[in-house]
Amino acid sequence: MLSAIDLHHTYAPGATPVLRGVNVAIAQGDFACIMGRSGSGKSTLLYALSTLLRPTSGQVLYQGRDVFGLSERQRNALRGSDLAMIFQMHHLLPALSALENVLTPFLARLRPVGAKAVARGMECLSRVGLADKARRLPGNLSGGEQQRVAIARALACSPKALFADEPTGSLDSGTGDKIMDLLLELNAEGLTVVMVTHQPDYAALANRVITIADGRVAQAS
Repeated sequence: MLSAIDLHHTYAPGATPVLRGVNVAIAQGDFACIMGRSGSGKSTLLYALSTLLRPTSGQVLYQGRDVFGLSERQRNALRGSDLAMIFQMHHLLPALSALENVLTPFLARLRPVGAKAVARGMECLSRVGLADKARRLPGNLSGGEQQRVAIARALACSPKALFADEPTGSLDSGTGDKIMDLLLELNAEGLTVVMVTHQPDYAALANRVITIADGRVAQAS
């Protein structure tokens, strides 16, 4: 489904390379965890795989297509239809309700959000257990609830692959466990998940673990 071929990345001329010839392959339906020490390059790899960061060199193939050979408009369309991202911090808009935050992917189309999109937003909130809090502002939700809203927002456009950068990193262990349970449920239903984590107990629940060290794949299972 998704592969990185000889990925290299340097953030500035003369700087130490962050990725040094990374090769990985993700199959449809995988739950893949990327692990490594801080500064190892794991988040950079995630952002390249999700098409949010163009590597200095190398290829990222999605269903056989070189995504960085596409135009920016084509990549944006791909992210809008097939790929979604959630972050360690939820990045919700504080003046919008939970439902309105979930509907933000539809606002890029520069036309009013229709009843079908609203129904989809409510379906996604229901999927993460927050249908009864659709009208609440983020400030009136717990940290775990805000992260679940972010997951619902990512699901709104029915992606085929979900990328997660430390989605439990800012949560207590009990709340983090609930987020992990939700991601595992979504994966069991067919969603491909690629997640960066520092937590070995969460990585042990995945069917793939990719360990990055000094910008290279040190181990992959």
